[in-house]
Formats: sequence, C-alpha cells, structure tokens
Amino acid sequence: MSPGKRTRILVADDHTIVRQGLRAILESEPDLEVVGEAADGREAVRKAATLEPDVVIMDVSMPRMNGLEATARIVKDNPAIRVVALSMHNSEEYVCSLLKAGARGYVLKESVSSDLVESIHAVVNGGTYLHASISTRVVERYLRRPQARSRTRLIDVLTPREREILQLIAEGHTNKEIAGLLVLSVKTIENHRTRIMDKLQIHNVAGLTRYAIDRGIASASSRPERPRAGSRKVPGAGPTA
Repeated sequence: MSPGKRTRILVADDHTIVRQGLRAILESEPDLEVVGEAADGREAVRKAATLEPDVVIMDVSMPRMNGLEATARIVKDNPAIRVVALSMHNSEEYVCSLLKAGARGYVLKESVSSDLVESIHAVVNGGTYLHASISTRVVERYLRRPQARSRTRLIDVLTPREREILQLIAEGHTNKEIAGLLVLSVKTIENHRTRIMDKLQIHNVAGLTRYAIDRGIASASSRPERPRAGSRKVPGAGPTA
C-alpha cells in the first residue's frame, strides 16, 4: 500500500445495525475508507468484483451464501483482495475452514474495535491476523491432531455448487425456490440434492440442516419463518381482545 493511500473496505454482514457500527469504527481511522456494504455473501461477491476493495470484512454466518463460500469465490476471482472474517465462533474448525478458503484474518465479534483495525493493517501489509484468544490453540491443534484436520476437510467432498445448495436447503428453501435463486431448473436442483445426500450419507432434510449448521455452512437464525399449515393472514386484521 503506497503512503497516503487509504485502504478501501467492503463490509459484509446481514445485520444493518452491525454494518453501520463497523462503518463508523472504520471511517474514524484516517487511513481507512468504507466503499460499500453487502447484506449477504452473494451480494458481497458481486460488489467485490465491481468495487475491487483492498479488504473485505466478511461475516461468517449470512443467509443465501455464507461467508466461507463468499470468501472462496472472492479470493479465487481476485487474489489481491484480502478477506478478514468476522465471527462469533471461536472453534478451530471455523477458523481453519476460513483460512483454507482464503481469508487472511479472523476476528471475533466480541473483540474491541482496535483488534479489527489492527487486523486490516496486518493483512494489507501482507501478513495474517488471528484473534489472540484463538491463535495459539488453533495452530497447536492443527499441527498435532490430524483427525481435527480431516474433520475440517469433510466439506470438501461437496462441490461449491453443492455447498451453495446445501446452505439454501438448510435455510428452509424449497427446490423451486432454490431453482429461482440460482436460475437453474427444478430438476437440476433435485439432482444436486440427491448427490449431496449420497455423498454425505444423510437422507433427510433435518440431518442436512444439522450438518450445515455444525460446519458453519448455514446459521440456525437464517431459516425463514413460514406460515403454519391452515393459517392465513387477513389483510388489515389486528390482534383480538
């Protein structure tokens, strides 16, 4: 980064108030500039391609496309972009998965603002950054326990498209809805669903959902609310006495 040049940042988080807070923190620094915001991973990938930021602050748990998949796509399309993952999860599996996807930093949401700023400076200068509370044990466990690494790689049996569809299944979307979101035929989605179940040896939606949530592919809070069978909303109707 040349002297005097401000670091251009894209902030991706599915909560508006969090994005606003991050923007306020980052723009209080004279050398940092927020050039865009994204509400989900899919939007983050699009905006990273058009805005070409220096750094993407990437929430890990987002609907439609999670931060892991978005990170992998952004880094593949433009390796010069540095991704700093922002997460409430401090497990080794989450951290190692994000680093393997191409993230250069991992900051916990419980961190103070100075940690986030420090992580940006570190990755822009060619380094990496792990939150202090997880860095030592992540490295030690990753080096000493091959079984932990093999569990992290379980998700590699799925293609990027299959992981994308798995997230949407776990979020409660129907085959027809997924087909519409991805601009594919319903038959294609059905075929992908069958392959996902065969590869994971999980043959029900509940099991797929647990698998996706356990590995950070989907968040339990991102499942859409659906009306209960037999219920119907009456326009203009208010609460009864």
